[in-house]
Amino acid sequence: MKNNLKVLIPGGTGFIGFHLCLFFIKKGWKVYSISKSKPKKNRKVNGVKYIFCDVSDKNKLRKKLADHYDYVINVSGYVDHSKKRSIMRSHYQGCKNLVDILKKKKLKKFIQIGSSIEYGKKKSPHKETNVKKFNTLSFYGNAKLASTLFLLSAFKKESFPVSILRLYLVFGPYQDDNRVIPYVINNSLDGKSFACSPGNQLRDFLYIEDVVNAIYKSIKSHKNDGEVINIGSQKPIKIRKLIIKIVNLIGKGKPNFCKIKIRSDEPIKLFPNISKAKKILNWTPKTNLIKGLKKTIKFYKQQFQD
Repeated sequence: MKNNLKVLIPGGTGFIGFHLCLFFIKKGWKVYSISKSKPKKNRKVNGVKYIFCDVSDKNKLRKKLADHYDYVINVSGYVDHSKKRSIMRSHYQGCKNLVDILKKKKLKKFIQIGSSIEYGKKKSPHKETNVKKFNTLSFYGNAKLASTLFLLSAFKKESFPVSILRLYLVFGPYQDDNRVIPYVINNSLDGKSFACSPGNQLRDFLYIEDVVNAIYKSIKSHKNDGEVINIGSQKPIKIRKLIIKIVNLIGKGKPNFCKIKIRSDEPIKLFPNISKAKKILNWTPKTNLIKGLKKTIKFYKQQFQD
């Protein structure tokens, strides 16, 4: 059964954006995606209205957006984190433009997808304390933090209905293979030897369905207005152990540890405390790591066979 709710998803052609588009189309919502380029063939969702525009170009963006959306879920941003000007323009200026254009249009909720890297040098497990200094160790982190601070100010000064979800590492089907889990899966399926770091980093991985569920709970709640909330599994794992698990599940693949150096600015421990998400959103992850990995491997195996 269809309804008239409209959701705008800046970044709807990316990995998380694709899964959000699919989720809301299945719910019968009117879904709008805005991005600079067309979706990949396997990420195109029937029924989605695709709008092509750079969110950092305010004048063009104003012309492209409709009069009214009920919800906005901002997962847009520049993919190449090495280009600092493009990062700041797409993440911070793009976010600011969306708010400036949409704030007078009676939004029910604006969900900003933040990043764990906003915590910078803070020790894990992270709690949602205020972070105001731009020492996040990366241009990407600084741009994400600038967006968060801008949005919290808009909430405080203008009651802008925003909630910020700080995601940790998300994985699942349709993810690009420049991320650690699809990289390991695809090389293992091919039986290849592949380069890895020593793998001492402790990271938090969350299956995409749990992320989508957290976002959905966020847009339906008012308890999280003006709040920053961590979204993760709260079950960190060493990268080395993760790689070995994937290789064992597939039954082949040869990780070559210590071939890649750990970056000097890379935190060794990065994982959240998610008690706030449990309390405010009544959300907990449903898919454990092994189950999520099995689902993801199955997807890439089908792609590999095709």
